[in-house]
Amino acid sequence: MIRVRFAPSPTGYLHIGSARTFIFNWLYARHNAGTMILRIDDTDIERNTEESLRSIFDGLAWLGLDWDEQYRQSERLALHKSLAHAIFERGLAYRDFTPASTEEAEKAHTAAWLFNPGQRELSREESDHRAALGEKFVLRFRVPRGTGEAVAFRDLVYGDQSKMADDIEDFALLRSDGTPTYHLASCADDVDLHITHIIRGQDHLTNTFKHVLIFRAAGLSMPEFAHLPLLIAPDGSKLSKRRHGPVVSVTTWRDGGFLPEAYVNFLCLLGWSPKNDREQMTREELVGAFTLEGVNRSNAVVNFTEEDPFDPKAVWLNAEHIRTLAPAALAGKLQPVIEADGWKLSEAKILQIVTLIHERIRLLKDALDFRYLWSPALDDYDAALLVPKKGDPALARRVLETAKETLVSADFSHDGLDSALRAAAASLGIKAGQMFEPIRAAVCGRKDAPPLFGTLEVIGRELCLTRIDLALAKLK
Repeated sequence: MIRVRFAPSPTGYLHIGSARTFIFNWLYARHNAGTMILRIDDTDIERNTEESLRSIFDGLAWLGLDWDEQYRQSERLALHKSLAHAIFERGLAYRDFTPASTEEAEKAHTAAWLFNPGQRELSREESDHRAALGEKFVLRFRVPRGTGEAVAFRDLVYGDQSKMADDIEDFALLRSDGTPTYHLASCADDVDLHITHIIRGQDHLTNTFKHVLIFRAAGLSMPEFAHLPLLIAPDGSKLSKRRHGPVVSVTTWRDGGFLPEAYVNFLCLLGWSPKNDREQMTREELVGAFTLEGVNRSNAVVNFTEEDPFDPKAVWLNAEHIRTLAPAALAGKLQPVIEADGWKLSEAKILQIVTLIHERIRLLKDALDFRYLWSPALDDYDAALLVPKKGDPALARRVLETAKETLVSADFSHDGLDSALRAAAASLGIKAGQMFEPIRAAVCGRKDAPPLFGTLEVIGRELCLTRIDLALAKLK
């Protein structure tokens, strides 16, 4: 059975690139009826924070994608140390007693640091003696040198990869405090959890040569590797919070009004494409279509500007997904957005609002641009908006006075309002458009608004009449 894992470190927010890695792993597992594993790589004690851990879980919960098994590396330290000891006993690792300050100075003055002189050559007896005396050491992997050996593996996305062992540094397996490094812990857990495919970002490609060495040294079979193209900014740089701000955080997109299914759809298209080049896809369609063969080698650009943090394609996809929602489903998603803005509306009221704005919003938060549909107060507007085309303020006043008289007794339904206001226009001897324009401006405070009769019905008789009175006052 295929077993894949997503292994975030709780040292920051859930990055957009990490979210895509999770999604690709999840899709691969679900497409192949495999197992999805969440493994929290929390061995970096100094940098781990509970806030970061919450951010990861909050982001994953919003995406709405599940997992089958969950682990924390910090609860598996004995396994990691056991693997390190086995490699050491085979003579494929050694203790490095170089003080940290000396090592840092050595690295600073060396173009390509590979190992600390004199440490690889220590005899086992001397090494054991110094360790027994309590001298601190880092356990390093003894990378083969001078043999002309190449470390190679086949990547399912980037093809055959090879690097000379002489160019790989003697990387640490255990830190001086005895805790495992990322390289050791990751490999130990991947083997113990029977991971069959490691699907991760292309920035981990160079780490894989070290991991191949660990698997070989431990006499373990290797999983398959598939590295994903990087997500980059429009200027070609790798996305980072320090340089590009909140756009790289999943919660920014959530709070910006994206549907999780639309966001997942968007991230899938960053570095992967289905055979038929479709763009809008449901979760089920993504599961059915996803293969690693469809992953591209070229880095994927997330288009954004300082003024607009959201990629236009993501916004377009979100609008398309919104349009496919049933009205009741959209109402349910809009309710928390409206409540967060300080409004408590009934489900029936929100459903009424949805009928007017369903085709007009691209992001969930766009619903707040239609506050005039439920807010008692109306933003101030220029009285000139009340004047209809080919009309003047006097005509606008006549229209609104007639509209007020009409709306007092009209059947306040779409059809009733349609009939009553068209009759009122006829009584004034004007076109329907000249009648409707001042009314729309009066009750909405703008010219661009949803269809008039439905808008009046949603706003309600009392508030419409109040706003018409205010409009008449503007025309005095």
